[in-house]
Amino acid sequence: MNNDQPRWTEIEHLPEWDEEFYHVYTAKKFGKWVMLKTLRPEYKDSPEMQAMLEKEFDIRYNLCHPNIVMINDFEEVPGIGRCIITDDVYGDSLRKLLKEGKVTEAHIEKLSHNLVDALEYIQNNHLAHHPLTPENIIFTENIGNLKLIDVGFDQRKCLSHGDTSQDIYNYGMVIKEVLDTTGIDNPRLRRVAERCTDANPDRRPRDTQSLRMALAGRRPNTFYIAVAAFLAGMVALMVYLSLTDHPRYNSQKAAEPQAIEQSK
Repeated sequence: MNNDQPRWTEIEHLPEWDEEFYHVYTAKKFGKWVMLKTLRPEYKDSPEMQAMLEKEFDIRYNLCHPNIVMINDFEEVPGIGRCIITDDVYGDSLRKLLKEGKVTEAHIEKLSHNLVDALEYIQNNHLAHHPLTPENIIFTENIGNLKLIDVGFDQRKCLSHGDTSQDIYNYGMVIKEVLDTTGIDNPRLRRVAERCTDANPDRRPRDTQSLRMALAGRRPNTFYIAVAAFLAGMVALMVYLSLTDHPRYNSQKAAEPQAIEQSK
């Protein structure tokens, strides 16, 4: 590393990326692009808000998933204050792409797979997070990778079924908005979105695995019935084989010809 190279350069505020309590910046750290997340000025002197920022860093620092923005540091940045430092995921939000009419089939394909992957990772790690919306789904500038931002503000021992069902519902709302706005005809994805947003939570996909099967056009009930039938058949076969190998059964079978002969 060049010791004469400044630590921070090209710091720029990104108003369209701002969150409820945070401002977001893009910058170069020793010449490498990163992004900065810091408290809005009106919250900077609040001990409670400072603790919230530190807690978010602690929770998200060890997360590692290709479709979730990664955190790599927490430090004081001149002129801005204490910042969570993340990888550079500069690009366009799904909201912006929708407004500009730039959503393509490739984007929808990633929403059908990569976004579900990210949701599954979040749920497996029991992360409480802000609702999934087009604003926190980012497609990176050059490659178009899907990245989910604003991922988690708390980590729990477990998530309730209500939490996971709400994720499924919000996913369906995102997909419905994309299909409605773009006019892209995808009947299967439309059916999945309608199931996800059913007013009765019991009729929604129960979890991300069920959601995957619905997106793939597979019926979970049929799969489980087939497995149950197979297991029942194997149990019946094992019982039959154990009976035929029993000494009493064999002696009875040997006596049958003699009993028939005597009855003649």
